[in-house]
Amino acid sequence: MKKAYKSHVSFSFLSAVMIIAIIITFPSVRNLYSATKDTYRIIENKFRIFNQIIQYVNEYYYDEVDLEKIWDGAFHGFMEKLDPHSVYIPPKKQEEIDEIFRGKFQGIGIEFDILDGYITVIAPVADSPSERVGLQPGDKIIEINSEDAYGITKSEVMNTLRGRKGTSVDLTIARIGQDSFPVTIIRDDIPIYSVRASLMLDDQTGYIWLTRFTATSSEEMKNAIKKLDTFGMKRMILDLRNNSGGFLEQAAEIANMFITSRDTLVYTIGKHNNTNEVFMAKPSKGRADYPLIILLNRGSASASEIVAGAVQDLDRGLILGETSFGKGLVQRQLGLRDGSAIRVTIARYYTPSGRLIQRPFEDGNNRDYYSELYKENREEIIDSLKELRPKYKTRAGRIVYGGGGITPDEYIPYELNINKSTQKIIGSQKRPLFNWGTKFVSEYGDSLYDFEDFKESWLVNDSNYTDFLNYLNELEITPDSTELPIDEAFLKNMIKSEIAGAKWGKDMQWSIRLMKDNQIIEALQYFEQAEEFLSLN
Repeated sequence: MKKAYKSHVSFSFLSAVMIIAIIITFPSVRNLYSATKDTYRIIENKFRIFNQIIQYVNEYYYDEVDLEKIWDGAFHGFMEKLDPHSVYIPPKKQEEIDEIFRGKFQGIGIEFDILDGYITVIAPVADSPSERVGLQPGDKIIEINSEDAYGITKSEVMNTLRGRKGTSVDLTIARIGQDSFPVTIIRDDIPIYSVRASLMLDDQTGYIWLTRFTATSSEEMKNAIKKLDTFGMKRMILDLRNNSGGFLEQAAEIANMFITSRDTLVYTIGKHNNTNEVFMAKPSKGRADYPLIILLNRGSASASEIVAGAVQDLDRGLILGETSFGKGLVQRQLGLRDGSAIRVTIARYYTPSGRLIQRPFEDGNNRDYYSELYKENREEIIDSLKELRPKYKTRAGRIVYGGGGITPDEYIPYELNINKSTQKIIGSQKRPLFNWGTKFVSEYGDSLYDFEDFKESWLVNDSNYTDFLNYLNELEITPDSTELPIDEAFLKNMIKSEIAGAKWGKDMQWSIRLMKDNQIIEALQYFEQAEEFLSLN
């Protein structure tokens, strides 16, 4: 492998194109393109034609023309022709993305939904102003600054409850079984967590669910591992299912947590030297004192595949689940003057063994590229083409495959065979499971003392279940009476998880749900195999 050099600054041809007015205003810019097939001439000619099209449409089109929309469409189309992951991002969307990947915003800190016309707290964000003043799941915000909040929209919620750190908002809260009461909340920085859950599945198995790779992900992972260590973790499942990726640097940091040898974790190769980069493991940052299993599915992409690829290639742990997405391209985000941005592919990345795991794509045909993921027989197709894919060897000599995602060491399909009636209940905007669970806790929560006892022994009895079905009728949710009994055990577990969430928080909610997750259940049977890797590290 050629030596690569790290750089954090580059000038992109694409950024110049997207701000094409600069080319027209400053003719000297044409010198930048003299070496590449008279690029300036092509740009100038195409821009004149596009300008002509806009003039004709503006003059002759039968209706008013939204030129902002047309230009945005042109930008989207331009980027779409490059590859499926190079995109134009409008200003409004870019603000939301920035918040997510910075890992925080400013506001009061609640997960919410609009139920019965009011903002309903699904859960206060951990260590947020809402948690500190004691807001609970199921609380309804009925007034904001003395104004009735009935009929508020989700966009209005963002405008009224978010705000600068240190500013205050006066709320009136309706809580089940209590009179409404006022509360003043001082807005603060609100973390956006990428570790969605960290818990013990049993007395020795730690579980971490990482949903994205943001600026704070590696620190969150360190804290989650530290917490699980205090609970006696002796083995770990890292759940990267449906994790679509994020920051490359964070992926390398997290991969390093499991690697104790000075090996390459991932490297990138682009058109220019300043896009080439090698991420090496620092042995002092890694641990190899517990067996590791990583769960993937077809929604695991980019940074998730970097972590899984490093763990697999360096024989540190076992990869289970489904073949991952297959995104082996690196993007750099370049801001534009109006607050929008482009995310442009600058390099390919490779796993330690030299694998490029990018799936094939046809320029401009994003529909087929993404629809391939939803084929029921996707895994069969991938398996049938295995012999045509490039083969590589792990550090210990195991065969692994490039050219289309990370192939798991053991394939475990996800199984959730529930009827349409059950899907209707789970997907209902009225959130019957959540509402019934929070109501139950408000009435009977004092009788629930110990979570472990609840998890092992407490059952949703027939009386509870009948009460839940009656509640569905009140909400005018009418499941098929022949289908519902088939999924009774599943629904009872969902009810139990909502009760756990309302009483003890998100981690405990997921602890209950995962008891019925077939991939988790099967993964627990593979730790003996995962443990064999420890002797190699």
